[in-house]
Amino acid sequence: MALLRSLRTQRTTTYLIYSRTSVNVSSSSSAAVAAIRRSLHTTTALEVDVQANSQSSSNQELQHGQAANILRRRQQQHHHHLLSRLIGTPVGVGVGGGSRQHARYVHSGQNGRQSHQLVQPEVIVGETMRDKRQLGKSASPKPTGTPQRDPLDVSFNDPIAAFKSKTTWELVRAYMVYMICSSEKLVEHNMTLLKLARNLLGQRLFVLLMKSSFYGHFVAGENRHTIVPTLERLRSFGVKPILDYSVEEDISQEEAEKREVESSVSSAGDNKEEGAMPQYHVDKSFADRRYKVSSARTYFYLNEATCERNMETFIKCLEAVSDDDAKVPRASAAGATFGTGITAIKLTALGRPQLLLQLSEVIMRTRQYMEDLMGGQGNVLTHHKTIKDLEKYYATLGDNKNVQDFLKNVTSDKEGILHLFPWSGIVDEDSQLSDTFRVPDPQTGQMRRLISQIPPKEEEMFRNMIRRLNTIVKTAAELDVRIMIDAEQTYFQPAISRITLEMMRKYNKDKAIVFNTYQCYLRESFREVGTDLEQAKRQNFYFGAKLVRGAYMEQERARAQALGYPDPVNPTYEATTDMYHKTLSECLRRIKLMKDCGDDARKIGIMVASHNEDTVRFAIEQMNQIGISPEDKVICFGQLLGMCDYITFPLGQAGYSAYKYIPYGPVEEVLPYLSRRAQENKGVLKKIKKEKRLLMAEIRRRLLRGQLFYKPKGNYVPI
Repeated sequence: MALLRSLRTQRTTTYLIYSRTSVNVSSSSSAAVAAIRRSLHTTTALEVDVQANSQSSSNQELQHGQAANILRRRQQQHHHHLLSRLIGTPVGVGVGGGSRQHARYVHSGQNGRQSHQLVQPEVIVGETMRDKRQLGKSASPKPTGTPQRDPLDVSFNDPIAAFKSKTTWELVRAYMVYMICSSEKLVEHNMTLLKLARNLLGQRLFVLLMKSSFYGHFVAGENRHTIVPTLERLRSFGVKPILDYSVEEDISQEEAEKREVESSVSSAGDNKEEGAMPQYHVDKSFADRRYKVSSARTYFYLNEATCERNMETFIKCLEAVSDDDAKVPRASAAGATFGTGITAIKLTALGRPQLLLQLSEVIMRTRQYMEDLMGGQGNVLTHHKTIKDLEKYYATLGDNKNVQDFLKNVTSDKEGILHLFPWSGIVDEDSQLSDTFRVPDPQTGQMRRLISQIPPKEEEMFRNMIRRLNTIVKTAAELDVRIMIDAEQTYFQPAISRITLEMMRKYNKDKAIVFNTYQCYLRESFREVGTDLEQAKRQNFYFGAKLVRGAYMEQERARAQALGYPDPVNPTYEATTDMYHKTLSECLRRIKLMKDCGDDARKIGIMVASHNEDTVRFAIEQMNQIGISPEDKVICFGQLLGMCDYITFPLGQAGYSAYKYIPYGPVEEVLPYLSRRAQENKGVLKKIKKEKRLLMAEIRRRLLRGQLFYKPKGNYVPI
């Protein structure tokens, strides 16, 4: 029996732990695993035989002991040999005290100084029969509630985790695409070269070429049906979609300028009244909003029928996301779960830009009015003034009917004034803009317009724009899909943010359906997010925010200088990074306060939309420090399809909420999008260099392991 206890203690199996649950292995690795299992079963049978004979004489016991020692040594050697076949490298564990000490980082040959989890030989060796059972189950689907999870290497240097969702051909294609993006001359003239290739090859060959290169890498497919395999594969590797129908008009600069000028000026004329702000009026020099913008799509208004078609396109995106979501069982959809997909939309696609310009100017002139009246600066609610405070400022006017009527429409709560104007009525009802945006003159008591007179036809256009947005968001709510309203230029953004916040107030009552986007290259980003968080708290709705660095920096800076208004952009890249981290930290701080108070922390949902791995690491570190886990479902991460896979996929496979921005559309009609992706990649050569290095490492690994025909098969469930 002493021999039996000794054997039980010393019985070992060698086995590389890829995750806490299970791991998918290639066909060649599966054979090695099966061999280990057969060997282990043989070991069990031999031990039973030893136990049956352990009660014999001492001579027999000694013989069995010697045999067992020989068996044990052979077992260890055999298992180490099989493990070497499984992982492709010798494992330095000696027999009889001569073991070499090695530490391997999970999935990676790098040192991985910031890796979350190391695998040491003393941990690998010495596992009991429990591990044998786990190994036998590794290729089987996990039961509901125990999805596969991998440890996260936060240095993001793990080529296997980054590209296990890709075939070898896709890796080669990605490497070729990045090689082309590294050539400045090719990228600079990419649109000319694309059109030349189309003319030389003809449509059929050109489409085939694009699907084998840029289109195949950056675009998911031509329509909502052909993108299904891509979405399913993403899901199986823990990543969810943000769908975007990326068809763009390929119009000339002259045509763009003509459309923008015509649609940005009222039919009553561009009347710059006293107090007018130049940044909220169109300037022909910057009428082509694509100027120096490579990472954002631009819509140019043509007519109301085009806006209706854009609305229908956005609704089709919602339906495609909903169809994809229906294939993934979810335990609960309560709160900002991020358990569903997302659709991105732009407000300039739904209406006349003149209306956004005028509304933005009204908002900024209202802030100026409050500053002149009460001092301080910023949004109206940040003054923390009550209606009684306003009455004091108007006291010298006596019993003025205009003032009394104005005060009746001020939006306030017990903490003070939220808005000077009834924004809920503007979004929900048929309020006339020209009649709404008027304030009493503190000196005369006469009502003063903050917006120029809007003709009835343009009032109707504004109502149509709000109707289209309401239709989209209502559909999203019914389909349980999230809507992210993209940020645009600063001369549109006050109106976009104001309308988006009102949509949150209306639809984010039980969960975060609508998300606003905040560009952290702007000097006012932190203040704007703080103000909107306070409004959400005081009006009791779920707040959703996507944080980005921003897409219009060069254009904004040039326009401010040309038109003579203060530069709205942070002075340096480092200042923008600081702004991003400061804003994110404030959101996380408020989430922690809600958790500590027992409130629903999901009332704040944040997407960290960044290709900067330092920012992603910062977010993860902050989550760990303040005790926010991925399972809290309040933070998610997002990157573009075809970019920074080494960030997105390891996050998704480690159990974080990870998204890919998925463009789709016919090849010919997404050429402007592809051109912008090439331009954007040229500007991030450092990221390309790392992606190319990891791609080559994985291609080389597969060549050496005979995995050229590797077929991706994931067993992950997005959180």
